[in-house]
Formats: sequence, structure tokens, C-alpha cells
Amino acid sequence: MLGLVLREQGGAALFDQVEGARRAARRRRRNRSGSGEAELDRLLAGLGPDDALATSRAFSSWFELVNTAEHVHRVRRGLDYRRSGLAQPASPAAVIADLQARGVDLEEIAEAARAIRIEPVFTAHPTEATRTAILAHEQRIARLLLDRLEKNARGEEAEAATLAEIREAITIAWQTDENRALRPTIADEVEQVLFHLQGTLYEIAPELEATLRRAFEKAGLQGWSRRTPLLSCASWVGGDMDGNPAVGAETIRATLARHRELVLRRYRAELLELAERFTQSRTRVPVLPALEERLERYRAEHQEAARGLPESRRSMVYHNYLLLMAARIEEILKGNAARADFGPAQLEADLELLRRSLAENRGENAGLRRIEKLLGRLRSFGFRLAALDVRQDALVHRRVAGELLGLDGFAKRPETERTELIAAALGRLPKPPEPASEEVYETLEVMRAIRDVRAAQGPEAVGAYVISMARGPDDALALLLIAAVAGLTEEGGGSPLDIAPLFETVEDLAVAAETLEQLLAHPLYRAHLKRRGDRQVVMLGYSDSNKGAGIVASRWGLQRAQEELAGVADRHEIELVLFHGRGGTVSRGGGKPRDAILAQPRQALGDRLRFTEQGEIIRAKYGLEPIAHRTLEVVAGALIESRCRPPAPAMDEEAAAVMTTIAEAARGAYRALVEDPAFFRFFRAATPIDVIERLRIGSRPASRRKQEGIGDLRAIPWVFAWTQSRHVLPGWFGLGSGLAAGAARFGLDRLRALARDWRFLGNLLADVEMVLAKGDLDIAERYAALAGEDGVPIQALIRVEHEATMRAILELREQDELLEGDRGLQRAIRLRNPYIDPMSFIQVDLLRRWREGGRADPEIERALVTTVKGIARGLLNTG
Repeated sequence: MLGLVLREQGGAALFDQVEGARRAARRRRRNRSGSGEAELDRLLAGLGPDDALATSRAFSSWFELVNTAEHVHRVRRGLDYRRSGLAQPASPAAVIADLQARGVDLEEIAEAARAIRIEPVFTAHPTEATRTAILAHEQRIARLLLDRLEKNARGEEAEAATLAEIREAITIAWQTDENRALRPTIADEVEQVLFHLQGTLYEIAPELEATLRRAFEKAGLQGWSRRTPLLSCASWVGGDMDGNPAVGAETIRATLARHRELVLRRYRAELLELAERFTQSRTRVPVLPALEERLERYRAEHQEAARGLPESRRSMVYHNYLLLMAARIEEILKGNAARADFGPAQLEADLELLRRSLAENRGENAGLRRIEKLLGRLRSFGFRLAALDVRQDALVHRRVAGELLGLDGFAKRPETERTELIAAALGRLPKPPEPASEEVYETLEVMRAIRDVRAAQGPEAVGAYVISMARGPDDALALLLIAAVAGLTEEGGGSPLDIAPLFETVEDLAVAAETLEQLLAHPLYRAHLKRRGDRQVVMLGYSDSNKGAGIVASRWGLQRAQEELAGVADRHEIELVLFHGRGGTVSRGGGKPRDAILAQPRQALGDRLRFTEQGEIIRAKYGLEPIAHRTLEVVAGALIESRCRPPAPAMDEEAAAVMTTIAEAARGAYRALVEDPAFFRFFRAATPIDVIERLRIGSRPASRRKQEGIGDLRAIPWVFAWTQSRHVLPGWFGLGSGLAAGAARFGLDRLRALARDWRFLGNLLADVEMVLAKGDLDIAERYAALAGEDGVPIQALIRVEHEATMRAILELREQDELLEGDRGLQRAIRLRNPYIDPMSFIQVDLLRRWREGGRADPEIERALVTTVKGIARGLLNTG
């Protein structure tokens, strides 16, 4: 069908160009030194900008459809499991059966399932390169295909109509400009996240708990239920101030108002829909007297809405009750001050009364399940839809605290001195200076915005306050001081903020436990935490630790930090909630969620899993309801399994020594590469970073400051650029050197045993193996050539380490080729790679010409952007 669209929209010449490149790319993959390489060069070198864009767009469109088809296939696979009566692997039913087979008591499993909580946190990090207009067409095609699955016996006419609609969507997508005219605003990013929150996640939240209930019923336990919601969501979009000057008090207020508006509209629409269904008459079925009484009270309170109720339906008690409930929400949406006291607790009480009336009056099969679903949604989303986290750099707080205290150079004073000065000031609050600096004014306004939205929308509207680059107790106390000065306090004193220090670099991770120990030992902070229910959130950063030290040292630093933080929490008898700042790619903590959860230290996992979701990963995991459901049921199953595992003994000292040796050698190799004086110039030349920096895919700047090295570049464009050049360097570099050092000291057999028996090491190797399979050093050589003679030594070092890493992984896992143990993934990557290659050839050629012209040709830049988006679609990764 895409071929038909290419002929129709671009003509035979475009179709022939694309088909020729496709065949040549496949020949090249079959025979690396054969004619395919030369043929691709002949077909694709020197294309005019329009032809380059059209050819790249064709391959990009192919991946758009392939990705959609793969998502639909995942749904089909789940349907086949259900039809067969078998539990899909990693589902709660499969996990429960496996745990029972291992001798775990069913009631223990049920209690674990009652305790867990899943909290995805959606962030605005700019890694979604596809604009929402194109995403909408992808979703439409997917839903048409899913409709075919469910109604595949509808006859030829219906089939032809469906195919015509699919072709229409493909054609319109082709005719839609993929490139945004303007960089998205914060409001645009909010809407992109809300697209999934109020769409798929709103729909599946109650289904997730129903899945667990059915799994326990199948296992022989009836009546399983939870006291708290299994799923709740949070967002950073509109609250993440770190490095984004466009975020502040105004965006916090506007974002949470939009969250509230959307979820209330969803509730109102659902109540109206239920009202049309619930036509039961009191002459046919009894109704609880308490519900009748409440209905009459609502008639009196909402006289205008009550007058609109048809007299002919007066006996339809549930129908009228639901209509008046919807009217109450409508009044809130219109800003009726008289309804300001109506919140989620009141709506839940109304629904619970209706649920009881149905349950006690033969309503089990007359709508009871629908009311329970709405109750489930209300408990997950409240009137907030998603809590808004707030984030700011610790240095900002230090500067503001210093100005509040009237102390010049406060941020540069020793940490202990800062702590003492702030602690003293908390006893006698200073007044804001007049006039205050813009930074002080804006920071205090943020605190006031948090105060106001909590008062208007409830305390759950605001999530964690994350402090980036936290170093010591003074960073948390500075935040308490600023909040108190701004009037952000609770009745009876104290701050309502849930303060979450963020440890991002390997150096910070190494001292994270010591920092938490100091924080919990401080009496002022300990008193604050006691008022917050003795629950401490600590965020762990996967991105900057990888960028600074390489993937091996990053992963090992995170693993050690989790164990050590859990030990500190145990000693102080607090609940530790680890907040995992994962990105989409392996380089930034991505990968298979189940494997990642089970590889974490059991004692550090806890019951509540909080993790970031961002960019193209949001679409991949939550773009379709069945996929979103499967994503979260796998997470739930992994949490249950982890909680039911026996507590792990203290880490084997030799295993820790092996991993430390591997990590230190890997970090040494990585730092030797990135600290080479020529390396940053090589990176700028051998990747399309200069194109990525111009992409209009996010409101945040790509760098923190003037770029003089990798430390100044954000982790996302860093990973994005290496992925585009097919080096995929942050996902593997250093592991070969590390494994060689480990084998030399401890022996290959010891490493093999650890890789087989220790989930942490096994998961690391599996992730790197996948990254290596997606990369292509031969194509990467083409990008490296853009750096000229100066880049030859750097690329040679990369090639040597790549070969060492490939060799070490194959030897350690006793395989002849990558992904030998995962043939499905191996086949998928092999099928995809030939269709990515033409876009890489075009991108290298365009980069050379664009740079030679001083990056001034807008048409070449436009074509380059299309190649970037197409390669990202093909590799299923950006940053």
C-alpha cells in the first residue's frame, strides 16, 4: 500500500529510486564487500534536497507502518494467549503460577499484590521526534488493524472499506509536513503528555486491577482487592525548571489547571454516558433510601439542572442521580465558587453510594462493574489526573538562600557552614529583601504557586520536589527555608514538600548514602520527614552518570548506591522510595522493564516503583490501550515476583570485587577516550549533533551552557547523536576493556558463572548485546570520515574497543553471534537494518554538503531533519 501511495504522490521516478535503494541495501547486507555498497552510493550521493527528502521520507514512512504493525502484532499475540486459555509470559497470572510452583503461599502473593504501587512519571525531555499530527494517523491505522482482528469475518465490502481507510491515513500522513514550523512551547508539551494520560491510561487504570483480580481467582483466591490504587501518575511537564527558563510559577499553575480540567471533563462525559445506560425504575427494582435522600438534596441544590430532568423519567432514580452528579462537575468547570468544596472524596462518596445500591439490589449484572471502573479511575487520578513534580538545581536554592540571609558568597561557603546558617534562620525566618533579585522573586513565586494549587486542588496535585545536583543537608534545608519564607507551610507548622534529592553523576552516586545519612541525622530535617510520614524519595539519575563515566561504571554505581541507600533507610526506620530517572535507550537506563526490576537489589526495591517515561518511549509503551495494559501488567508482575523473592543476602564480596574491577577498567577506557583533546571535535564532526541541536522537538535548550566539552552537553542529544551515526557508543564503550580486566584477574569461568547466575551482570550484558546488534561500525566509518584525518585515530580507538566488546560478550555468553539467545529480536533487527541504511547514506552526504555551505542551506537542513526522524523510527531509539 505504501508503494501505491509513493507512485501516486511522488511518481514512478520516486518509486523506482526507493525500490532501487531498497534492493541495493539488502544486497549490501548480504555481501558487505559486494556491489550493494557501490550501488547505494551511485543512487543516493548528490541527490538534490527535494529528492533526498522524498527518498528519506519514503523509508521513514515504511518504518512508521512497520512499527504500527509490530504494535498490532503484540496485541494479536496477547489475544491468542487469551483464546488458548494460557497465561502470557510475565503476566500476573504467569507470575502467580510460577511463585506457587516454587512453594510461595498464595495469600503471601496476594498481600504482595495489595502492597505494590506503580507510578510512571512523564517528562518533557525532547526525544519524541514525531509530531502529534503524524502520531494521530499512526494511531488511526493501528485501530483500524485492531478492528480487523476483532471483526475479520465481516465480508469483502467491509474489508475493502477498512483497507481504503488505511490507505487514506497513509496518504494524508504522506501529505503532512513532518517538521514543526516552531519549537514547541511548554503548553504544547503538556498537551502531548496529556494525550496519553487522559487517553490510554485513564481507560486502562481499572482494567489493570481487574487483571490482577482475575489472576488470583484463576489461582483459587476469590475476592482479592486493594485498599489503594495500583496505578497513579505524575508529570514533570510544566514543573521541571532545571535548565529551562520557560518553566516557573505560571506554568505550574496553568499545567495543573489543565490537568484538572481534562480529568473533570472525562468524569462528566462518563457520568452522562452512564446516565443513558442506567434507566432502572424504582417500580422494577429497589433503591437504597440513602441514595433517594441524596438525590432529593441534589435536586434542591441544583435547581436549574433539576428542572432539565424529564418528568417522564422521574422514577429512573439512577439516571437522574448520575445526571445531577454530572451537573455538579459542570459547575466546578464553570468556576462556581459554591462548589469549591466538592472534591474527589465527595465524588467517591456519591459513586460508592450508587455502587452499594446496585450491589444490594440485584445490580451485579446491571451496571455494577461500570461504577466500579469509574471508582477505580477516580482513585487513580483524583481531580489532578497526574501530580506535578517540580525540579530545580541545588545551586539556585543556595544562591536564593544566601540572598534571603543577606550573605554574599553564601553558595561558595563550606557545606557545614551553610547548614548551620540555614538551620539557625529556620528558627527566626528572614524577610525577603526589597528589592529582591529576579531569581529570588521567581523562586518565591514558585513556592507560592505550589501553596495556591495545593489549596485549590488538594495536596496530591503536587508531587515530589526534586533537587538536582544535591550535595548535602544544606540543599534540603535551603528548600525548607525558601518555602517557609514564601508562606508554603502546613497548619501547625512544617513544610508540605516531599523533598527528593537527585544523585546524577557517578561521583554523587558514590556518596549518596553518606549524604542521606547526614540529612536524616539532622534534627530539623528528621522532624520534617516525620511529619511527612517517614517516607523519603531519592531520585537516581541514569543519564549523566553514563555520559560522565560510561555505561558499566554508571550501572555499577547505581546498583551500589541502591543497596547502600536501603541500608541507611533501614537504620533510620524510614520508608525509602527510589525514583528511577530512566531514559528510553539502554545508555540512559532503558531496556526491558521486567529484567531491570528483577536485577535491582531486593532490599532497595520496596513496594512503590517510581520511574520516568519520556519521548518516543511514551508512545511506544502507552500509545495503544492493549500495549499500555501489557506494559503495566508486566511491571506489576515483576514487582510481585520481586517482593516474594527471599531477601537477598549481602552481596558476595568476590562478586562485588569482580564487578568493581570490570567497572574501574571500563571507566578508565571511557574516560581516556572522551578526555582526548581531539575527541569533542570528532564528536561534533562525526555525528549529526549540529542538526539535532536545531530540531524543534522540545522547549529545553540542547546544552546547559557554552559548549566546550561533553560535560556541557545534555545527555539526551549526546545519546541521540551517537545513535544517529550508528556508533551507539554510550551503550557499550568500555565494557570490552572491563571484561578483559575482570577475566585477567578472576578468570573467564568466574565471569561466566556470574553472568549466568547474577541478574545484575546478566541484564547488563543482555542490554549491551542488543545495542551492539543495532549499531553498525561500517556505516559509522562513513560518519567518522566527516572528521577528516584528525578523526582517524579516534575512530580507530572506537573500532578496537568495539571489537573487544563484541569478542568478550560472545565469549562470555558462549555464543557464535549476537542475540543467539533471542532469535525474535535478532530477526527483527536484521530485517530493519537494510531499510535504515539508505537514510544513513543520504544523511552523511547531506551533512558534508550542508557544512561545506556554512550550514546556511535551509532545504538541505530540511532534508537532514527528515533523515534524523527516519533513522530514529527505524532504530526505535532517539535519546
